[in-house]
Amino acid sequence: MYEERPPAPDLAARVACHWHQVSESGSTQLVVPDACVDLIWGPGGLFVAGPDTGPMPTKMATGDVFVGVRFRPGAASDLFGVPLHTLRDQRVPLSDLPAAALLAPITTPEPTTLHPAAFATPHPRPALRAEPPFPATRTAPDLAARHATLTAATRTLLTHLTTPARPATEARATAPARLTDSTPPADPAAPFIARALRHGRSVSEVARDLGLSERQLHRRSLTAFGYAPKTLQRIVRFQRALRLARAGVPLATVAAEAGYADQAHLSHEVKRLSGVSLRTLAPPPSFVLRLLA
Repeated sequence: MYEERPPAPDLAARVACHWHQVSESGSTQLVVPDACVDLIWGPGGLFVAGPDTGPMPTKMATGDVFVGVRFRPGAASDLFGVPLHTLRDQRVPLSDLPAAALLAPITTPEPTTLHPAAFATPHPRPALRAEPPFPATRTAPDLAARHATLTAATRTLLTHLTTPARPATEARATAPARLTDSTPPADPAAPFIARALRHGRSVSEVARDLGLSERQLHRRSLTAFGYAPKTLQRIVRFQRALRLARAGVPLATVAAEAGYADQAHLSHEVKRLSGVSLRTLAPPPSFVLRLLA
């Protein structure tokens, strides 16, 4: 069972959705690139799934539970304290990232005591603990508790970005370092870049629209998305084609509307990015999810 939920209004500029997946049987799930970054609570604890460039088959055991926050393309570059390109095609335990120190003080109340309504509204910061993972037999309210925990973690990260840094002489020795000391702020042009490339603008056209050289656009794209702009273009175009195909649009029309040279070009790119054909991906089978391990 896979389900997505819209983010709370105060998070919508950064968060695409909240989601959870409960595996009903042992299987291998296919993750395809979408230019997003996810913060996930899985059977092994909390981890960050970086932006993918190709298919990521994921083994799931019966009863495995994953709960995640999916950040919009270009919206997570300043959240975890490392350059986004270092997370490309990676699944990194949160404990290995600078952001873990910032989130460590989130200790009360216990996740299992949270009310489901906490998922949608601001609340006292809940516990954020990677171990032990919830057993597969836990009930639906625990999903709400995990959602609430990850929502609180997201708010903590975003609040940290807008809090002025204190002088070193005033800061406590035990306080976590500011994440923005090692990563630049999110690029305000990132939504435009992704949208323009998704709708058929070339890399050179997007650079010109922004008053940048292609080299400058390359640097900004790598920082904001973890990809060079050509890679980002392939991925957002692929996602647009996937949405059109799942809506029942004929594949020849999909190719034209998504900006491919022809249907053969579409087929080649889909196979390159997902490892399977577009007919396999659309309509969406249960195994095609943004679920990571």
